[in-house]
Amino acid sequence: MKLFAPKYYLDFTCIADKCRHSCCIGWEIDIDSETRKKYDNLKCKYSEKILESIDESGEPHFRLGEGERCPHLNGSGLCEIIINVGEEYLCDICREHPRFYNDTACGREVGLGMACEEACRIILSSDEYSEMVELDEDDGEEIEGEFDAVSLRKEIYGILLKPLPYCKRLEILYSRFGVEPGLIDCEHARVLINSLEYMDESHKAMFLNYSSDLIESEKSDKMLERALAYFVYRHCSGAEDYEDFRSSLGFCFFCERLLSSIVRNADEQRFFELARILSEEIEYSEDNTDLIKSSFPIN
Repeated sequence: MKLFAPKYYLDFTCIADKCRHSCCIGWEIDIDSETRKKYDNLKCKYSEKILESIDESGEPHFRLGEGERCPHLNGSGLCEIIINVGEEYLCDICREHPRFYNDTACGREVGLGMACEEACRIILSSDEYSEMVELDEDDGEEIEGEFDAVSLRKEIYGILLKPLPYCKRLEILYSRFGVEPGLIDCEHARVLINSLEYMDESHKAMFLNYSSDLIESEKSDKMLERALAYFVYRHCSGAEDYEDFRSSLGFCFFCERLLSSIVRNADEQRFFELARILSEEIEYSEDNTDLIKSSFPIN
């Protein structure tokens, strides 16, 4: 089947040792079965170090070292597996990050996750979020059924691209789909934020500044628009039905307003970093995502 991506996807390349928030630090790195077989059959000087670094308890994964660093991340911030045996020996999670995939009624789509700082910079700097490009064929499965989330996403993008103040465009979206951040009152929102899981507890206090209020800001509105377009692309495109689409859209609106609440007076670089933190803390936790989605009263 065909594989599609936003046009900005073509601009992404891992910045490796230039990355300030390496995905090789702080994350458990699971080893898929095919790559595990490759390691067993690998015959070279470095293969012994690879095998010694694997923890077989539960799903096989690399045993993290001091500072929760991958044992194959060298002092220069480069991957010793790539250096010694080649990129084809990376496990799936390393090769694919920060990509995600959605199977839709129109084909399979791939995107970039904002928890990656370079992906975040590209996403928040591009107005090409509505432009899709066709990549190579993919072995994903086309969703069967009548519901077409992609057409609704295109409608959302059409509204976001209207020459109107950003707050007005949000109001139009809230009215069109009957879901808005205000469906969760401030007290409930704070309880919700307080109950989330955090990689860094210091982020909780920052997130508790959440407000669903619409406040115009020429400084941040354009990047908030791009962020919302990204959230919709990632979380609504694979919706199974209209109810699922609307609850996912509620999640997207919540994340956009949370980002708006924490980026006030932030310069561009700080905006990028705060968006990355939000993505890492919320989007990359299935429990956090599900909890927020389930909090929206969708009738």
